[in-house]
Amino acid sequence: MIVFPNAKINIGLNITAKRPDGYHNIETVFYPVKINDALEAIIAPLLSFSSSGINIPGEPEKNLCIKAYELVSKDHPLPPLEIYLHKHIPIGAGLGGGSADAAFFIKLLNQQFGLNLTVQAMQDYARRLGADCAFFIENKPVYAFDKGDQFEEVSLDLSRYHIALVMPNVHVSTADAYSGVKPEPSGQSLKELVQLPVSDWKGKIKNDFEPSVFAKYPQIGAVKQALYEAGALYASMSGSGASVFGIFEAPPQLKHLEAEHQVFYDL
Repeated sequence: MIVFPNAKINIGLNITAKRPDGYHNIETVFYPVKINDALEAIIAPLLSFSSSGINIPGEPEKNLCIKAYELVSKDHPLPPLEIYLHKHIPIGAGLGGGSADAAFFIKLLNQQFGLNLTVQAMQDYARRLGADCAFFIENKPVYAFDKGDQFEEVSLDLSRYHIALVMPNVHVSTADAYSGVKPEPSGQSLKELVQLPVSDWKGKIKNDFEPSVFAKYPQIGAVKQALYEAGALYASMSGSGASVFGIFEAPPQLKHLEAEHQVFYDL
């Protein structure tokens, strides 16, 4: 069976408090976008994981898909699987690609082996793998809070716009990104702000990681500025970076960015 995990962008990201468990409380809006990996699993004599495309750091046996298999198999008998992932979603981009792979793999297991898991049960498995992993189970726009793993529905449809995403040749460590921010309560809730017209988002919806990340990696800030110069109604870094997306009313012309960066269109 084959599935196609997709990426997400963060529309706004407020880091509101440091938690006793070492994590941070945040508020953000997750929005799915059409950058996809390909993930396949077939029954095999032994459990294994292999990949192609973008190189995935770390040992294959520690991949989140293997961890997802191990979690689910504790409660439901599963045969050994040969897991193959073609990686296309940029890594270290704030797009949740690894989390998407794990969540889609949980859904694949549920469907392929008739586990009859509820959405809640699949989300509970996913939450144990990563803070944003549970989002990809339902894979629809949500307002996320606490560690980013609790959700409320949000009415947001950007299908009439053109979303472009630019990935500079930079990898931003999540730990480094968090080290540069000072948590503080936000003002108006993002859940309310995203109901404003997109043309009003600039200056109101912010990503708390941007000041420190842009200071360390000015090329990322330059991409955001370039998107505004190209006519974006709103532009922002996604998550802890390094990717930057722009929302446009008309198809953007970003050829000048393609020489040095990966550019994805119509997301």
